[in-house]
Amino acid sequence: MSTIFVQIASYRDPELPATLRDCLAKATHPENLRFGICWQRDETEDLDEFLVDPRYRVIEVPYRDSQGVCWARNALQSLYAGETYTLQLDSHHRFIAGWDQALIDMLQLADSERPILTTYAPSYDPDDESGRDFVPTKIGFDRFVPDGLIRVRPLLMMDYQTLDRPIRARFYSAHFAFSWGRFCEEVKHDPNLYFCGEEISVAVRSFTRGYDLYHPHRVVLWHEYSRSYRRKHWDDHVEGKVEKPWHSRDAAAQERLRALLRLEPSETDFGEFGLGNVRSLDDYERYAGISFKLRLVQDFTLEDRQPPNPEVYDEEEWPARLLKDFETRICLDKSLLPAADDMDFWYVGVHDSAGNELFRQDLVPEQIYALLCQEQPSFTFRYRAASRAHTWTVWPHSQSRAWLESITGQATH
Repeated sequence: MSTIFVQIASYRDPELPATLRDCLAKATHPENLRFGICWQRDETEDLDEFLVDPRYRVIEVPYRDSQGVCWARNALQSLYAGETYTLQLDSHHRFIAGWDQALIDMLQLADSERPILTTYAPSYDPDDESGRDFVPTKIGFDRFVPDGLIRVRPLLMMDYQTLDRPIRARFYSAHFAFSWGRFCEEVKHDPNLYFCGEEISVAVRSFTRGYDLYHPHRVVLWHEYSRSYRRKHWDDHVEGKVEKPWHSRDAAAQERLRALLRLEPSETDFGEFGLGNVRSLDDYERYAGISFKLRLVQDFTLEDRQPPNPEVYDEEEWPARLLKDFETRICLDKSLLPAADDMDFWYVGVHDSAGNELFRQDLVPEQIYALLCQEQPSFTFRYRAASRAHTWTVWPHSQSRAWLESITGQATH
């Protein structure tokens, strides 16, 4: 009997019960499913209908005690009990009929002893079952961010109808990953990370441990992306409400991730959360066509052609697209700025003449307050990009009112 350990990290999510019901109802063999749930709950939530079922193992955590999604995923992996396979999800999904057997069949088609099926799944609307997309998706490179880390984005797999097996992938999605059960023991989520950087960490660490990444060539499930109906960890874990606010956790996590990717000297002992010894970080960079140190990406990767990249990895052979350091002065009209009482962050970005983002940085509440205390709020914005910025944008975000009116100006150098 092949069992599947379904691990779900849920944070104050009213979609969790519906996700569990659909997961069971659409499975070919629901009796073979075993669930691990890190239930970061508030007082309005109820899982009574599931808690009486022995297939469920639940870690119940008051949401104020949560330390973030990576911490929750690490806790979930401790619930693994030797199941044949594991499926990592978020708490907001819908499934095709027979999803369990479909994933098992696809995993068998992957040409690897340690395959991982993963992607950014197509979206669904909790209030509308129609209109779901059946075109499979993959994950492509988007951009480097200032600290040397990367952002990725979902892409449609337009040639999927010609495919008869999963395709090789460079990147990992934390909301949908299916593999052999031992993955829970061999690649544990680092509880010291927070949110951003989780996926590249797992991609690199699993690759260096001998795992191979694949994108499914058929749609198996859908994911809810809007987040508009639920509270997020960073909505609650702010100054004055918890002992350690989210931005402190995030800053420490980013520093740790830069050390893992060797972007700066570090004596950090990562232990079981470090790189593996089957392959090296250089091997991953060659495979993916990315240089974290140089902040460069090969055209083969930008064109989203299937890895491994054929080009030889040599710093001297990279295109001459080294990023440069620039700065611009941003002056704000105080009459256009909102009060700082419930600002959780401000987006600050610079863009080229076509409106493409060159660089982004989010200001935290302490920085916002310091600006608003100025008679004429202004600051020097330093950024790294391939060219100088044409415009800048400041876009405030409020806990109670979400995104507010953005402010844009010409970049001055």
